[in-house]
Amino acid sequence: METHQKSIQKESFIFFKVNATLQQLIFVALLLFCTTIFVSPPIALVLGLIVANLFGHPFLELNHKATNYLLQFSVVGLGFGMNVHSAVSAGKEGFLFTVASIVSTLILGTFLGKWFKTDTKTSHLISCGTAICGGSAIAAIAPVIKSNEKQTSVALGVIFILNSVALFLFPAVGHWLDLTQKEFGLWCAIAIHDTSSVVGAASKFGPEALQIATTVKLARALWIIPVALITAFIFKNKSGKIKIPYFIGLFILAMIAKTYLPQMESVAPHLVSVSKIGLTITLFLIGAGLNRNVLKSVGLKPLAQGVLLWTFIAIATLISIIYLK
Repeated sequence: METHQKSIQKESFIFFKVNATLQQLIFVALLLFCTTIFVSPPIALVLGLIVANLFGHPFLELNHKATNYLLQFSVVGLGFGMNVHSAVSAGKEGFLFTVASIVSTLILGTFLGKWFKTDTKTSHLISCGTAICGGSAIAAIAPVIKSNEKQTSVALGVIFILNSVALFLFPAVGHWLDLTQKEFGLWCAIAIHDTSSVVGAASKFGPEALQIATTVKLARALWIIPVALITAFIFKNKSGKIKIPYFIGLFILAMIAKTYLPQMESVAPHLVSVSKIGLTITLFLIGAGLNRNVLKSVGLKPLAQGVLLWTFIAIATLISIIYLK
């Protein structure tokens, strides 16, 4: 995945050409600014977009790896702010929504790919990214179907663009529809692509929304394994390796420690605070990875497929949560 991202981001157009030292200083200064109380996750994403497109990204080759590890660290840390019993309850409630949405999204994605005549592997990656957990799902499925750099890059570009829009759109719609925290947590966990934006959007909405959204989304991420196995069968690839999100186990251990170890009561709030800062920096780095080359590489048909799939899952899930529960 790292190679794929670099392939569409290198030699990106920037508005202000500055020397390497000044470029690094500007980038680091804004990154440090994102650790303060003045910057929310959505603002961090915008700052990343601005700095990357105005001055360039001086550490582009490290961006994906840093984003991946920071997100995992932040999600595990958020586990110290959650209760096992509440999380299990939320996971059970979100199970049917998860299964129904994954199956329907993958089926619809297949038909949309044929309708738009999108490349088969690109179409499947977009569908998996929308159905499960964004870039992580694409990174896991790509080696299974043996996609090339362009196919993976286009799918990642579609998902990252829509993922960024969701970070701003979902909280606004949630407040407009006067959703409860429980409803919003379920909705964004199922309908927003990537864990980073799910946690970012839910944290803006409230603590209960954050707990439900994080738990349901991580349970959803485990569906990478069966989907990857089915994908290997469909694409007739017996040797493809499946990337399992092991950090979810650490998240569960963090919840157990918070629930059953009294000693954690004094430490847990600080761990959660540090984790939220980590999430904000993660979104800054994601924004910094969305330069003009990424946007241009996507293409109209894959983007249209991604938008229609996302619209379907967002509206269908929202109606189900509000009217069918």
